[in-house]
Amino acid sequence: MQTFTELGVPAVLTTALDRLGITTPFPIQAATLPDSLAGRDVLGRGRTGSGKTYAFAIPVVARLAASRAPARPGRPRALILAPTRELATQIEATVRPLADAAGLRTLVVFGGVGPNPQIKALKAGVDVLVACPGRLDDHIRGGHASLEAVEVTVLDEADHMADLGFLPVVRRLMSQTPSGGQRLLFSATLDNGVDVLVRSFMHKPVTHHVDSAAQAPVEMDHHVLHVRDDDRFGVLVELLAAPGRSVVFTRTKRRAKVLTRQLNAAGVPAVELHGNLAQNARNRNLSAFSDGTAGTLVATDIAARGIHVDDVALVIHADPPVEHKAYLHRSGRTARAGARGTVITLMTDEQQADVRDLARKAGIRPVTTRTRPGDALLAELAPGERTFTAPVAAAPASRPAPSRPASPEAPAEGTAGRSRRSRRGRGAAASPAAAQSSSPTPTGRPRTSGPAQDSTSRPRSSGPAQDSPSRSRSSAPAQDSTGRPRSSGPAQESGGEGHGRVQSPGRRRGARRAAGSGQSPESGQTQREPGASRGSGQAQRGSATSRGSGQARGSASTPRSGTPQQRTTSSGGAAAFSARFSDRRSGR
Repeated sequence: MQTFTELGVPAVLTTALDRLGITTPFPIQAATLPDSLAGRDVLGRGRTGSGKTYAFAIPVVARLAASRAPARPGRPRALILAPTRELATQIEATVRPLADAAGLRTLVVFGGVGPNPQIKALKAGVDVLVACPGRLDDHIRGGHASLEAVEVTVLDEADHMADLGFLPVVRRLMSQTPSGGQRLLFSATLDNGVDVLVRSFMHKPVTHHVDSAAQAPVEMDHHVLHVRDDDRFGVLVELLAAPGRSVVFTRTKRRAKVLTRQLNAAGVPAVELHGNLAQNARNRNLSAFSDGTAGTLVATDIAARGIHVDDVALVIHADPPVEHKAYLHRSGRTARAGARGTVITLMTDEQQADVRDLARKAGIRPVTTRTRPGDALLAELAPGERTFTAPVAAAPASRPAPSRPASPEAPAEGTAGRSRRSRRGRGAAASPAAAQSSSPTPTGRPRTSGPAQDSTSRPRSSGPAQDSPSRSRSSAPAQDSTGRPRSSGPAQESGGEGHGRVQSPGRRRGARRAAGSGQSPESGQTQREPGASRGSGQAQRGSATSRGSGQARGSASTPRSGTPQQRTTSSGGAAAFSARFSDRRSGR
């Protein structure tokens, strides 16, 4: 087996590879490095996990280190295009140690994040630019980048870019690079329009086929577990509770999200990876999976390419893929770089025909077994002691704020309606002292010099309360039933000499109707006995009688006959109107 030095890799890079523990080249690297280091265009085809990233990273860094041209703002010297953010990030992480050893700068550019940090880095100058086609095209259109100084261009996973519909923008980007530059194209397959890129932009490329992309590596063990639909989750939990890292593939983003939640609830630490996640969430979940915080990664096909995590021992197709190429790319997350791995497909009765067709096209002969949770086969496929963690407790629901006693500024719940009615229709008692200085109004009624007050002249509270038989008269500012100053317009007062009751417009209208019937609005009212009923649907006004909200009104049993000077209490609003209306009817 040849070494990297024998293949022509510069000493500075072989030293960096040694520090990374990479001492022996893989077949794809041994086949392509002599031509790529010599400056030829190379077309390399190899399956997922065959080591293609170092096959183009080494010649890119070696060429830039040899030319020693300075990096200019917004003009990268090498361009590596990748179809997904995850793959671009993985490539940049692979290239960076080699670039650092050679004194070169690297930058990764993709969408889904803010463009300003990328623009700033481009202006600072970059040697190796790893980019997704869409975001790079945006930067070029905005005048922040130019490809006129690119010496070598690499297309990784070109067939996947074609599947995602990136070929038009890839062709536009490739046409902006110098025609004399070196081009390297690596892909698992050469269909879906990839040959168009080869014919258009590559000059006499040297083609290397290391292994067939239509076949799975021999280091994989393939199993199909025939399960009942209601046993599928139980089998999955038993497999994933074993030690080691596992990747579970689902067909939809929602299925990945729901399954991740269910696994965590069952005590299996898991993180999700799909297109609906923001970039910081993707990075956080990948980091948790890489450092072992979560042993299971539940992903859609977005993770089928470019996600390289060491020591993934098990890949499970919770939902079988639609096509055989997706099966091979998914399965390529295990058995990477010569290691062994196990691939399991969960199959229900309805999926038997599809799974058989899938295996035939993928060129595999899986072992099919009907199984249920607790079977010994599950321990053989995923050996080790099963461990479960306590599910993360959900955040407690917000508790309602404790109730506080009502204050003059905060009436008790359920009294607001009565407070509003009280403000509209209830009269207020005036101070006896104010009656001496009162003057007649145009209607002949005395005018009090002090502002009007509410009939109770006290704040309401949430507990039971009683009025005193004789209510105090004062010249304090007018208040409503909650004790707050009332900001209503000018009110007219009524009553005899020395008595200043504020009348609302409703009471004035009732007074006029009473006057028209020949009765005095004051002396014509009938005396109400303590506890007398106020009519249908109304609470009684007797002493300490409940009004429905836990409050009791004061005694209203004081005789109301005679002149206003003899009355010690004042009642108004609905009660006064009801009394006057009944007198009216009796007078008729």
